[in-house]
Amino acid sequence: MIYGSAQDWRAATRKKVLFFGMSGLGKTYVSNILRDTGDWFHYSIDYRIGTRYMGEYITDNAKAEAMKVPFLRDLLLSDSIYIGSNISFENLTPVATYLGKPGDAAKGGLEISEYHRRQEQFRLAETHALLDTEYFSDRAERLYGYPHFICDTGGSICEWVDADNPDDPLLSELSKHTLMIWIKGDEAHTEELIRRFDRAPKPMSYQPEFLTRVWDQYLAEQDCGPDEVDPDAFIRWTYAQALAHRQPRYEAMARNWGVTVTADQIGAVRDASDFEDVIAQALEAKEQTT
Repeated sequence: MIYGSAQDWRAATRKKVLFFGMSGLGKTYVSNILRDTGDWFHYSIDYRIGTRYMGEYITDNAKAEAMKVPFLRDLLLSDSIYIGSNISFENLTPVATYLGKPGDAAKGGLEISEYHRRQEQFRLAETHALLDTEYFSDRAERLYGYPHFICDTGGSICEWVDADNPDDPLLSELSKHTLMIWIKGDEAHTEELIRRFDRAPKPMSYQPEFLTRVWDQYLAEQDCGPDEVDPDAFIRWTYAQALAHRQPRYEAMARNWGVTVTADQIGAVRDASDFEDVIAQALEAKEQTT
């Protein structure tokens, strides 16, 4: 880790951190608090994915839908209108909409082969965006003069790494430039995330092997064909399994590559000083267990 102790962390004139964990546990919340101090640069992986690495996919998908409408088709073909995504830190809907959900086309579902294709596009996009961390860390200081840096990752980072491999290329690169911080939720947080997701299911990204397993299992349990699957029902059914699948992967990342803080600790942060104290405590706890 780039900070070997709480003392090293507190003394650092340039603090660089990376948050990981399930969406909804405080990564963006604390990032916004730190960014608002004026000393921290906030690098959002999801925003980078949507604007740099999947922007054309998202726009082309919207254009394909518009081309089905004769009025809009004529305007597009004559370059009379422009279609683009209005993605922002607060609105990442264009990425989620493009990822979509598998199942019955009449209910907005994608064929499973197309769903797998988009999942692979997202995996590559997220990997590239994560590998851009060093560039943005350097750029934030060199171009804008920010002394401190936050990398705010998406919940699926754990899907693409092997945390027990000391030579994992992605984790090796990220740990060279940031202190990796797992924001850990408890059972109550997990239950609330499931309730929230059940009210408004959103597309997610999954490890290919996991997706194949749960898709086959769902078809067998529901005794239905791929084109009979209710897309929302499937991703609701999958979500709790995805949380259970990701938890040990996050834990291994924190154990071997970073530190752990709780969602409650992050929720209590009100300013940069609070945050510095929370991370110092996490580093002290790490020292005691190694």
